[in-house]
Amino acid sequence: MMKLVGILKSRGQISGQILSMKNTATDVHGVHSLMSSAGISTAAKNFVGSDRIFASYNVYKGKAALSAEPVPPRFAKMNSGGIRVKRQGFIMLSFSPSMGERKYDWQRKQIFALSATEVGSLISMGPNGSCEFFHDPAMQTSNAGQVRKSLSVKAHADGSGYFFSLAVANNVTKTNERFTVPITSAEFAVMRTSFSFALPHIMGWDQYSSQVLRMEENSAKAGPPRLDTEWNR
Repeated sequence: MMKLVGILKSRGQISGQILSMKNTATDVHGVHSLMSSAGISTAAKNFVGSDRIFASYNVYKGKAALSAEPVPPRFAKMNSGGIRVKRQGFIMLSFSPSMGERKYDWQRKQIFALSATEVGSLISMGPNGSCEFFHDPAMQTSNAGQVRKSLSVKAHADGSGYFFSLAVANNVTKTNERFTVPITSAEFAVMRTSFSFALPHIMGWDQYSSQVLRMEENSAKAGPPRLDTEWNR
């Protein structure tokens, strides 16, 4: 009970501080730090480091379900020292067909990985916009052309949302599958905001920013870090 009272008290203090900010529209980092200081949205810190956290956004519709989940980048050590992004992350979209009322066949799901640029195309769409992406999972290999995937996103005629459609042509199994999930404006707003938040993370830029902060913290004794900038050239 005391812990609950403490959390509620902290939330009240945060609300007051947020309302007192002169520029709440741009002070996102300030709001985030306040939330974190009260133990809000930092529950993941209570888990063991080896625990994997699943945090997908799911949309369930009559004929199919759509799930979106960020996948982090892969890093590799460099011979010259340091770590680089070996492979950028992506936003994984999963389409699963319906097999009855409120039931979906997860074993038959088809996936489509959105790159950083494709995420940019998606989140920059207007209310009447559209975009289409083509993938060949085996591109630049001897199996190229065996499986082709096409993802199209088109606005509803009345501007109330979008249609997410995935077509998969498999020349090996001689099958063609198509999934269409209608997304409302509210659901797309969640996707747009979530994808925008995830974008620097799938690029590895959040790790780079953390590195810069650590360098700045150590600069008091070691001097300012030597970072290449346009003005130094």
